[in-house]
Amino acid sequence: MRIDLHTHSTASDGTDSPAELVRNAAASGLDVVALTDHDTTRGHAEAFAALPEGLTLVTGAELSCRLDGVGMHMLAYLFDPEEPALLAERELVRDDRVPRAKGMIAKLRELGVPVTWEQVARIAGDGSVGRPHVASALVELGVVPTVSDAFTDDWLADGGRAYVAKHETDPFEAIRLVKAAGGVTVFAHPAAAKRGRTVPESAIAKLAEAGLDGIEVDHMDHDAVTRDRLRGLAADVGLLVTGSSDYHGSRKTCVLGEYTTDPEVYGEITRRATGAFPVPGAGGHGV
Repeated sequence: MRIDLHTHSTASDGTDSPAELVRNAAASGLDVVALTDHDTTRGHAEAFAALPEGLTLVTGAELSCRLDGVGMHMLAYLFDPEEPALLAERELVRDDRVPRAKGMIAKLRELGVPVTWEQVARIAGDGSVGRPHVASALVELGVVPTVSDAFTDDWLADGGRAYVAKHETDPFEAIRLVKAAGGVTVFAHPAAAKRGRTVPESAIAKLAEAGLDGIEVDHMDHDAVTRDRLRGLAADVGLLVTGSSDYHGSRKTCVLGEYTTDPEVYGEITRRATGAFPVPGAGGHGV
Protein backbone atom coordinates (compact mmCIF):
# COMPACT_ATOMS: atom_id res chain seq x y z
CA MET A 1 0.00 0.00 0.00
CA ARG A 2 1.39 3.41 -1.04
CA ILE A 3 0.29 6.34 1.13
CA ASP A 4 1.10 10.04 0.59
CA LEU A 5 -0.17 12.25 3.42
CA HIS A 6 0.80 15.76 2.29
CA THR A 7 -0.38 17.35 -0.98
CA HIS A 8 -1.68 20.72 -2.18
CA SER A 9 -4.15 21.79 -4.84
CA THR A 10 -5.31 25.05 -6.39
CA ALA A 11 -7.41 25.55 -3.24
CA SER A 12 -4.14 26.89 -1.79
CA ASP A 13 -0.80 27.01 -3.61
CA GLY A 14 -0.74 23.88 -5.75
CA THR A 15 -1.18 23.90 -9.53
CA ASP A 16 -3.47 20.85 -9.85
CA SER A 17 -7.17 21.33 -9.19
CA PRO A 18 -8.46 19.01 -6.44
CA ALA A 19 -10.00 16.80 -9.13
CA GLU A 20 -6.76 16.68 -11.10
CA LEU A 21 -4.81 15.93 -7.95
CA VAL A 22 -6.79 12.82 -7.02
CA ARG A 23 -6.73 11.58 -10.60
CA ASN A 24 -2.97 12.11 -10.75
CA ALA A 25 -2.56 10.39 -7.38
CA ALA A 26 -4.35 7.32 -8.69
CA ALA A 27 -2.35 7.37 -11.92
CA SER A 28 0.90 7.51 -9.93
CA GLY A 29 0.00 4.27 -8.14
CA LEU A 30 -1.03 5.70 -4.78
CA ASP A 31 -3.61 3.86 -2.68
CA VAL A 32 -4.16 6.72 -0.20
CA VAL A 33 -3.66 10.46 -0.59
CA ALA A 34 -4.27 13.30 1.87
CA LEU A 35 -5.36 16.71 0.59
CA THR A 36 -3.79 19.21 3.00
CA ASP A 37 -4.16 22.69 1.55
CA HIS A 38 -2.93 25.63 3.60
CA ASP A 39 -5.47 26.66 6.25
CA THR A 40 -8.45 25.58 4.14
CA THR A 41 -10.65 22.58 3.39
CA ARG A 42 -12.26 24.23 0.38
CA GLY A 43 -10.91 21.68 -2.10
CA HIS A 44 -12.31 18.62 -0.37
CA ALA A 45 -15.74 18.58 -2.04
CA GLU A 46 -14.27 18.65 -5.54
CA ALA A 47 -11.77 15.93 -4.62
CA PHE A 48 -14.59 13.75 -3.23
CA ALA A 49 -16.61 14.14 -6.42
CA ALA A 50 -13.71 13.11 -8.66
CA LEU A 51 -12.21 10.40 -6.42
CA PRO A 52 -11.21 7.44 -8.60
CA GLU A 53 -12.05 3.90 -7.65
CA GLY A 54 -9.20 2.32 -5.74
CA LEU A 55 -7.93 5.57 -4.19
CA THR A 56 -8.77 6.61 -0.62
CA LEU A 57 -8.88 10.30 0.31
CA VAL A 58 -7.77 11.54 3.72
CA THR A 59 -9.10 15.02 4.43
CA GLY A 60 -6.85 17.52 6.15
CA ALA A 61 -5.20 20.92 6.14
CA GLU A 62 -1.74 22.35 6.73
CA LEU A 63 -2.06 24.93 9.49
CA SER A 64 0.21 27.98 9.63
CA CYS A 65 1.80 28.19 13.09
CA ARG A 66 4.55 30.15 14.82
CA LEU A 67 6.53 29.29 17.94
CA ASP A 68 8.89 31.83 19.57
CA GLY A 69 9.14 33.75 16.31
CA VAL A 70 9.80 30.69 14.13
CA GLY A 71 7.27 29.73 11.48
CA MET A 72 6.18 26.10 11.32
CA HIS A 73 3.44 24.05 9.67
CA MET A 74 1.10 21.61 11.38
CA LEU A 75 -0.60 18.91 9.33
CA ALA A 76 -4.08 18.22 10.68
CA TYR A 77 -5.90 15.09 9.54
CA LEU A 78 -9.47 13.84 9.72
CA PHE A 79 -10.89 16.65 11.87
CA ASP A 80 -14.47 17.89 11.75
CA PRO A 81 -14.21 20.82 9.29
CA GLU A 82 -17.26 22.52 10.80
CA GLU A 83 -16.07 22.48 14.41
CA PRO A 84 -16.53 26.18 15.32
CA ALA A 85 -13.32 26.98 17.20
CA LEU A 86 -10.94 25.42 14.67
CA LEU A 87 -12.94 26.88 11.77
CA ALA A 88 -12.72 30.36 13.30
CA GLU A 89 -8.95 30.06 13.72
CA ARG A 90 -8.47 28.90 10.13
CA GLU A 91 -10.53 31.85 8.93
CA LEU A 92 -8.36 34.26 10.92
CA VAL A 93 -5.26 32.93 9.19
CA ARG A 94 -6.89 32.82 5.76
CA ASP A 95 -8.34 36.33 6.00
CA ASP A 96 -4.89 37.74 6.76
CA ARG A 97 -3.40 36.32 3.56
CA VAL A 98 -4.58 39.07 1.18
CA PRO A 99 -3.31 42.07 3.17
CA ARG A 100 -0.07 40.19 3.78
CA ALA A 101 0.43 39.53 0.07
CA LYS A 102 -0.30 43.17 -0.72
CA GLY A 103 2.25 44.20 1.91
CA MET A 104 4.90 41.99 0.30
CA ILE A 105 4.08 43.44 -3.10
CA ALA A 106 4.52 46.96 -1.72
CA LYS A 107 7.94 46.04 -0.30
CA LEU A 108 8.99 44.44 -3.57
CA ARG A 109 8.00 47.52 -5.51
CA GLU A 110 10.07 49.62 -3.12
CA LEU A 111 12.97 47.32 -4.04
CA GLY A 112 12.42 48.06 -7.72
CA VAL A 113 10.50 44.88 -8.64
CA PRO A 114 7.49 45.76 -10.87
CA VAL A 115 5.17 43.11 -9.39
CA THR A 116 1.47 43.96 -9.08
CA TRP A 117 -1.45 42.67 -7.05
CA GLU A 118 -3.25 41.86 -10.31
CA GLN A 119 -0.38 39.58 -11.34
CA VAL A 120 -0.30 37.75 -8.00
CA ALA A 121 -4.11 37.44 -7.91
CA ARG A 122 -4.06 35.92 -11.40
CA ILE A 123 -1.46 33.37 -10.34
CA ALA A 124 -3.39 32.49 -7.17
CA GLY A 125 -6.69 32.13 -9.02
CA ASP A 126 -9.28 30.78 -6.60
CA GLY A 127 -6.63 29.57 -4.17
CA SER A 128 -5.73 31.04 -0.78
CA VAL A 129 -3.05 33.54 -1.75
CA GLY A 130 0.35 32.96 -0.17
CA ARG A 131 4.08 33.50 -0.54
CA PRO A 132 4.42 30.84 -3.29
CA HIS A 133 2.13 32.92 -5.51
CA VAL A 134 4.28 36.01 -4.93
CA ALA A 135 7.35 33.85 -5.58
CA SER A 136 5.82 32.66 -8.86
CA ALA A 137 5.35 36.29 -9.87
CA LEU A 138 9.05 36.88 -9.26
CA VAL A 139 9.83 33.92 -11.52
CA GLU A 140 7.55 35.33 -14.23
CA LEU A 141 9.37 38.66 -14.01
CA GLY A 142 12.78 36.98 -14.28
CA VAL A 143 13.86 38.17 -10.83
CA VAL A 144 14.63 34.63 -9.66
CA PRO A 145 14.91 31.37 -11.66
CA THR A 146 12.68 29.22 -9.45
CA VAL A 147 10.09 29.55 -6.70
CA SER A 148 12.57 28.13 -4.18
CA ASP A 149 15.06 30.87 -5.06
CA ALA A 150 12.52 33.48 -3.91
CA PHE A 151 12.61 32.08 -0.36
CA THR A 152 15.87 33.73 0.63
CA ASP A 153 16.79 36.69 2.83
CA ASP A 154 16.99 38.80 -0.32
CA TRP A 155 13.30 38.27 -0.98
CA LEU A 156 10.56 36.32 0.83
CA ALA A 157 12.17 34.18 3.54
CA ASP A 158 11.21 34.88 7.15
CA GLY A 159 12.87 38.19 7.95
CA GLY A 160 13.76 38.78 4.30
CA ARG A 161 13.66 42.17 2.62
CA ALA A 162 10.11 41.67 1.32
CA TYR A 163 8.78 39.50 4.15
CA VAL A 164 5.53 40.47 5.87
CA ALA A 165 4.19 38.56 8.86
CA LYS A 166 0.64 37.21 9.03
CA HIS A 167 -1.58 35.80 11.75
CA GLU A 168 -0.28 32.35 12.69
CA THR A 169 -1.52 29.95 15.34
CA ASP A 170 0.45 28.96 18.41
CA PRO A 171 1.22 25.26 17.77
CA PHE A 172 0.13 24.20 21.25
CA GLU A 173 -3.21 25.88 20.59
CA ALA A 174 -3.36 24.23 17.16
CA ILE A 175 -2.92 20.81 18.75
CA ARG A 176 -5.67 21.57 21.25
CA LEU A 177 -8.06 22.83 18.57
CA VAL A 178 -7.46 19.92 16.21
CA LYS A 179 -7.89 17.36 18.97
CA ALA A 180 -11.12 19.04 20.07
CA ALA A 181 -12.30 18.68 16.48
CA GLY A 182 -11.49 14.94 16.51
CA GLY A 183 -8.33 15.24 14.40
CA VAL A 184 -4.72 14.09 14.42
CA THR A 185 -1.66 16.38 14.25
CA VAL A 186 1.71 15.86 12.54
CA PHE A 187 4.49 18.47 12.51
CA ALA A 188 5.36 19.01 8.83
CA HIS A 189 9.03 18.96 7.66
CA PRO A 190 10.31 20.00 11.13
CA ALA A 191 13.99 20.23 10.10
CA ALA A 192 13.64 21.90 6.69
CA ALA A 193 16.45 24.35 7.38
CA LYS A 194 16.64 25.51 3.76
CA ARG A 195 13.28 27.23 4.34
CA GLY A 196 14.67 29.31 7.22
CA ARG A 197 14.90 28.91 10.98
CA THR A 198 13.49 25.72 12.49
CA VAL A 199 12.14 25.10 15.96
CA PRO A 200 14.57 23.33 18.33
CA GLU A 201 14.14 19.62 18.94
CA SER A 202 13.48 20.36 22.61
CA ALA A 203 10.31 22.13 21.48
CA ILE A 204 9.22 19.02 19.56
CA ALA A 205 9.44 17.06 22.82
CA LYS A 206 7.21 19.64 24.51
CA LEU A 207 4.73 19.48 21.63
CA ALA A 208 4.66 15.69 22.04
CA GLU A 209 3.84 16.14 25.72
CA ALA A 210 0.98 18.47 24.67
CA GLY A 211 -0.55 15.81 22.41
CA LEU A 212 1.27 16.08 19.06
CA ASP A 213 0.75 12.76 17.28
CA GLY A 214 3.66 12.64 14.86
CA ILE A 215 6.38 14.27 12.80
CA GLU A 216 6.92 14.17 9.05
CA VAL A 217 10.36 12.60 8.69
CA ASP A 218 10.63 11.35 5.11
CA HIS A 219 10.44 14.58 3.10
CA MET A 220 12.42 16.10 0.23
CA ASP A 221 13.83 18.81 2.53
CA HIS A 222 15.39 16.29 4.95
CA ASP A 223 18.62 14.54 4.03
CA ALA A 224 19.41 11.00 5.18
CA VAL A 225 21.26 12.11 8.32
CA THR A 226 18.37 14.37 9.32
CA ARG A 227 15.82 11.63 8.74
CA ASP A 228 17.78 9.23 10.95
CA ARG A 229 18.04 11.85 13.70
CA LEU A 230 14.32 12.64 13.55
CA ARG A 231 13.43 8.94 13.69
CA GLY A 232 15.44 8.66 16.87
CA LEU A 233 13.74 11.70 18.35
CA ALA A 234 10.31 10.32 17.45
CA ALA A 235 11.13 7.04 19.15
CA ASP A 236 12.38 8.85 22.25
CA VAL A 237 9.24 10.98 22.70
CA GLY A 238 6.64 8.55 21.37
CA LEU A 239 5.69 10.20 18.07
CA LEU A 240 4.46 8.57 14.88
CA VAL A 241 6.72 8.92 11.83
CA THR A 242 5.21 9.86 8.47
CA GLY A 243 6.55 10.36 4.96
CA SER A 244 4.99 12.54 2.28
CA SER A 245 5.71 14.26 -1.02
CA ASP A 246 4.47 17.78 -0.13
CA TYR A 247 3.27 17.80 -3.74
CA HIS A 248 2.42 21.20 -5.27
CA GLY A 249 2.02 20.22 -8.92
CA SER A 250 4.37 22.09 -11.24
CA ARG A 251 5.21 24.72 -8.59
CA LYS A 252 7.77 22.39 -6.97
CA THR A 253 9.98 19.56 -8.20
CA CYS A 254 8.57 16.89 -5.85
CA VAL A 255 6.31 14.21 -7.34
CA LEU A 256 3.37 12.35 -5.88
CA GLY A 257 4.47 9.37 -3.83
CA GLU A 258 8.11 10.51 -3.72
CA TYR A 259 8.00 9.71 0.01
CA THR A 260 5.30 7.63 1.65
CA THR A 261 3.92 6.65 5.06
CA ASP A 262 4.06 3.15 6.52
CA PRO A 263 0.62 1.47 6.40
CA GLU A 264 0.78 0.69 10.14
CA VAL A 265 1.32 4.38 10.93
CA TYR A 266 -1.56 5.30 8.62
CA GLY A 267 -3.73 2.78 10.42
CA GLU A 268 -2.86 4.34 13.77
CA ILE A 269 -3.72 7.82 12.46
CA THR A 270 -7.14 6.62 11.33
CA ARG A 271 -7.71 4.85 14.65
CA ARG A 272 -6.98 8.05 16.59
CA ALA A 273 -9.26 10.24 14.47
CA THR A 274 -12.90 10.75 15.42
CA GLY A 275 -13.82 13.93 13.51
CA ALA A 276 -13.86 12.43 10.02
CA PHE A 277 -12.94 9.22 8.27
CA PRO A 278 -11.02 8.32 5.11
CA VAL A 279 -13.22 8.17 2.01
CA PRO A 280 -12.71 5.32 -0.48
CA GLY A 281 -13.11 6.23 -4.13
CA ALA A 282 -16.04 4.92 -6.12
CA GLY A 283 -15.11 6.10 -9.59
CA GLY A 284 -15.75 9.83 -9.31
CA HIS A 285 -18.48 11.83 -10.98
CA GLY A 286 -16.55 13.42 -13.80
CA VAL A 287 -15.61 16.70 -12.13
